[in-house]
Amino acid sequence: MSFYDKVYEQVKKIPEGKVATYGQIAAMCGSPRASRAVGYALHFNPMPGVIPCHRVVNRFGALAARFAFGGAEAQKALLEKEGVEVDGYFVDLEKYGYDG
Repeated sequence: MSFYDKVYEQVKKIPEGKVATYGQIAAMCGSPRASRAVGYALHFNPMPGVIPCHRVVNRFGALAARFAFGGAEAQKALLEKEGVEVDGYFVDLEKYGYDG
């Protein structure tokens, strides 16, 4: 299984209404220092409706300014639709963080 496939499998596990960080996903894939590679993999998400890449934020809870599927506004809208409160372009990781 490729690193990208591992990323996609882990991201699919994030439940609706929760978010994970790039670093968390990297660690779950066995490569804790590969957070940038996680972002790169998600930028090329082959199944945006199936692999919920909008649920991945940075270590501070910030949305992706270059979210591949419409920018930060689109990511914000998708998260809010799932009940995640977005303050500006930040998510409260204490409240909405996935601990999977």
